[in-house]
Amino acid sequence: MKSTFMIGGDLPVFRMGYGAMRLCGQPGNFGPYPEWESGKELLRRAVELGVNFIDTAHPYGPGFNEEIISDALAPYSGGTVVTTKGGVEKTAPDKVFADGKPESLRRFCEASLRRLRLDRIDLYQLHKPDSAVPFCESVGALAELRDAGKIRHVGLSNVSLAQICEAEAIVPVCSVQNRYNFEERGDDPIVDYCERKGIAYLPWGPLAAKPFAPEAPLTEDSDTSRLAMVGRRIGATAGQVALAWLLERSSCIVLIPGTTSPKHLMENVQAASLELSREDLAELNAVG
Repeated sequence: MKSTFMIGGDLPVFRMGYGAMRLCGQPGNFGPYPEWESGKELLRRAVELGVNFIDTAHPYGPGFNEEIISDALAPYSGGTVVTTKGGVEKTAPDKVFADGKPESLRRFCEASLRRLRLDRIDLYQLHKPDSAVPFCESVGALAELRDAGKIRHVGLSNVSLAQICEAEAIVPVCSVQNRYNFEERGDDPIVDYCERKGIAYLPWGPLAAKPFAPEAPLTEDSDTSRLAMVGRRIGATAGQVALAWLLERSSCIVLIPGTTSPKHLMENVQAASLELSREDLAELNAVG
């Protein structure tokens, strides 16, 4: 299992990243994280453990998630890559909507640059296609931001294979961030496409306990699936097996599991070095 992936051909990242979304207020990931200082310590601990790829987005907070990252880590060192997203607006915990207008994307990007304390964002992703805006116009706005030196590489999130191909006709696509995990494999064709094209695939919801459920850590006690059975046999948690399976699934996969727990953070990082045998993989991939 390769431990790094080269995003865009020039950004080496450890394949076990960190999804910072949970470092927000609740409910609805709205408002500042109430344990701000402990959140900063968690981010710093992640970097100490070798994590150099951190995922966030404008609507996480909104804005506060980017601020806690820069408060903890700026000025960034050790090749740390912070990827953020624009194209979704959040005005209340339960009021979230796509906004892919070119002028909005430019505004979102400029605000993210300020909050993250960056001159250029290494990887900037369209958070979600906006049905009210031609997809090519949203992608074109990101291409213009790239040409202007505001962003280094362009990524997409919550997209179909057809949309990826449409975007590639406008600008090089360096990442795709869709929902995918051990239980939800509908994106298999996109994962395979990304592997062929050298595009980073960033699965969100990598630890979902069951299809279409919110992400929650899998545990040996609460899960009796093949994940837990394999985990008990090799001395790992079900969650660690789920993450290791994803890393084995494709060399283009870069994981971004989120947590607010230092213990869980350590478990996630350790999963990157977990070795699954052929027998383990055969059992995990068995149908039925």
